[in-house]
Amino acid sequence: MKIWPPSELSSQETDFNYSDTREQMNGSVWPMRVLVTGGSGLVGRAIEWVVKTEGEEREGEEWIFLSSKEANLMSAEETRAAFEKHRPTHVIHLAAMVGGLFRNMRQNLDFWRNNVFINDNVLQAAHEFGVVKVVSCLSTCIFPDKTTYPIDETMIHNGPPHESNFGYAFAKRMIDVQNRAYFQQYGLRYTAVIPTNVFGPHDNFNIEDGHVLPGLIHKTYLAKSETHATFWEDLEPHLSSVHMVNLFHVFVCIIEEGKPLQVWGSGRALRQFIYSLDLARLFLWVLREYDEVEPIILSVGEEDELSIKFAADAVVEALGFEGDVIYDTSKADGQFKKTASNTKLRKYLPDFKFTPFRAGDHSHTHAITKCFSNSGKKKNLYRSFAFFQPSRRRVIGLWPIYNGF
Repeated sequence: MKIWPPSELSSQETDFNYSDTREQMNGSVWPMRVLVTGGSGLVGRAIEWVVKTEGEEREGEEWIFLSSKEANLMSAEETRAAFEKHRPTHVIHLAAMVGGLFRNMRQNLDFWRNNVFINDNVLQAAHEFGVVKVVSCLSTCIFPDKTTYPIDETMIHNGPPHESNFGYAFAKRMIDVQNRAYFQQYGLRYTAVIPTNVFGPHDNFNIEDGHVLPGLIHKTYLAKSETHATFWEDLEPHLSSVHMVNLFHVFVCIIEEGKPLQVWGSGRALRQFIYSLDLARLFLWVLREYDEVEPIILSVGEEDELSIKFAADAVVEALGFEGDVIYDTSKADGQFKKTASNTKLRKYLPDFKFTPFRAGDHSHTHAITKCFSNSGKKKNLYRSFAFFQPSRRRVIGLWPIYNGF
């Protein structure tokens, strides 16, 4: 596996004629061919839903959603082959090695190396193939651990990130460094967005390696008391024989009745959560309208920051869990808070409406229940595990969710 430059030939100027498109630095190239890396993940699937199902695809646009099965972006050769095949004019770069707190703590070196390879390969291929605009996805974990709040876009490089995920954080910071260098040397307006904690359908629901909210949802499912007979009675009409085999592990976990829900950490850590469809809509705006190289934070307001305990309570309510909830304080909380300011976003989009995480103590219209079906129908809870893969210990999607999304 190589990183850039992959060869003498590909590091030189190519014979592609991209001068016409690069003169239009605001990204207004027509027709527009958008390549979305990480297209099968949480945010990629949300963008696909907004573009294809909500009708946000404009005339003259073509969207390609690239998955890791189609190209290993840690390989310079495979990355370049993907760009050669699709010839994008624009790129939304989502592909990354990602994981929750405890996976980051175990694998900081892997997170650093793999993400540096991916990011450099994608950005350099975009440069070589004349891509007019790249919008990459960062994370609020890139900000300094020791800082003042709220954090904003000017504070990214003011100090080291939290030690729990320094590998991922520094690798993501380097996208901003690289974007600035492409602008300084070639005048390219490649940029990046910084979302807060994203949640929604098609997340990684692995309990040990996933992010906090999908992990809570998965653990709440497994802790929910159900009987052997009810499980199969509700489940069998809705699944194929293949799904039946894949669900054996879930069945084994669920028949352990009365199991408490164990939340890792004290529950006091604070986070801002953004619903994946809201983030997808904002990505489209950034791609089409935002003309700065400087990153922009995409987040709900500071007033919408929630404790992990509040999030756990919302999941428990949405899924109808009636057992005990235990907080395991022997597990790390990670960074206590990462309060981000969306002042810059609000200057551009003062009227953008975020989907409420929770719209009121007695409301079931908040984003949790939008994502994870009606908690009053047991069969929907079980049907949600149709994509469970016990061999990989991972839930790769909940189905059915949000009208089929």
